Amino acid sequence: MSPRLSLRIDFPDGVRLGPGKVALLEAIGRTRSISAAGRSLGMSYRRAWLLVDAVNRAFEEPVVVTRPGRRDGGAELTALGARLVALYRTVERRAAEASAGALAELAAARVPMAAGDAETDVSRAG
Repeated sequence: MSPRLSLRIDFPDGVRLGPGKVALLEAIGRTRSISAAGRSLGMSYRRAWLLVDAVNRAFEEPVVVTRPGRRDGGAELTALGARLVALYRTVERRAAEASAGALAELAAARVPMAAGDAETDVSRAG
């Protein structure tokens, strides 16, 4: 398995946008539901709702809007939400393309860690 790049955008005011929030936004776009989107990603409704709330507060306009009600209720991405996802995926794709050679070189130089060899796993240290 080759290494992959994981991207998180840190805004100057401390707001962060990374793969988890973007995956949640994409899931909301597919399911039209915060709870269904959270379940599809293995997270609680509360966790999903808190992430949506954080993203909504981070931008001048809502990224996700909700409508109460069993029959017509649900959630959907706004135009800004869809654009945010598209921009993040564009940055992610371009970064992966730009770093492909260096990642391949890192992969070639790496010594695979044996299963259970956690004492030498420096990835946990950050």
